[in-house]
Amino acid sequence: MTIDPDLRHSRYALGVGLLLMAGVCLSFGGLILRHVDAANGWQILFYRSIAAAIALFGFVVVRYRGRFVKPFANIGRDGLVVAISLFVGAQGYVFALQHAPVADVMFILAASPVLMAFAGWVFLRERVPASTWLAIGAGLVGMVVMFGQQATSGALLGKALAFVIMVPFVFMVIALRRSKAKDLVPATCLGTAAVIPFTALVAGDLSISMHDLGLAVLLGTAQFGAGFLLMTLGSRYVPAAQVSLFMLTEPILAPVWVWVFVSEEPSIATLLGGALILGAVVTQSVIGIQREMALRFRARAARPSAPGSSVQSPASD
Repeated sequence: MTIDPDLRHSRYALGVGLLLMAGVCLSFGGLILRHVDAANGWQILFYRSIAAAIALFGFVVVRYRGRFVKPFANIGRDGLVVAISLFVGAQGYVFALQHAPVADVMFILAASPVLMAFAGWVFLRERVPASTWLAIGAGLVGMVVMFGQQATSGALLGKALAFVIMVPFVFMVIALRRSKAKDLVPATCLGTAAVIPFTALVAGDLSISMHDLGLAVLLGTAQFGAGFLLMTLGSRYVPAAQVSLFMLTEPILAPVWVWVFVSEEPSIATLLGGALILGAVVTQSVIGIQREMALRFRARAARPSAPGSSVQSPASD
């Protein structure tokens, strides 16, 4: 089956727009968590997951007009990878933001496109150009600079969690792109719902104030729920190596929100390390996009004309 190039282009543009909006939604996580009064991470995770699971399940029910069993049954093996990756990453994200400055966490997460390129080389046998290896080196230097600053146990724990949760995020994106299922929002819903019983057991006491409950619900719907819904939908139309690029709206905006609204000013080391990481990611991604556009242009130029079509020269008039 041949997909019309114009239709493919329109879907690509839609995917880019969805991913940009996903990053904007997710960027408010740190700001919302900074306003939590007394609830701990497990309590926030419990109520956030309930709100997100209800929102995502509601989306599936409305989209399939109440026939939601089949979409969940059809997620396949890659859908299970998405669910497990989200289950792991969603928990680490909250604790990373609670134990380290938002800017530190966001700039470390911004290195995910480089890690994704490396994962593609290891697991999918995709060739990694020299420019990507240079970007990997620059990104690693940036993370070393950031880890060397504020060397307290809490800050180091948050930064380490930020580095670790990149791994499930990478696997999630690869599974989303590789899956033959048309819709993996049900898988996202399953991964979110799986957090509920786990956090209920770990948290113990689930009583929190109405203020903190409202923030947890806001996280589950407008931030986490909407963000990963848009990412799940948008990543179907955009190459895996570019998904994190277009979601850089999250690491770019998240430190701005806490800087402006709660006066959490990033350190010099954070700005320097973050600049190295963002520079490496953007450079590697732009080179990749240019390479892909060149390949598409050559493929389109080499495609034969449709039967019966002709190109008239000016002289034929």
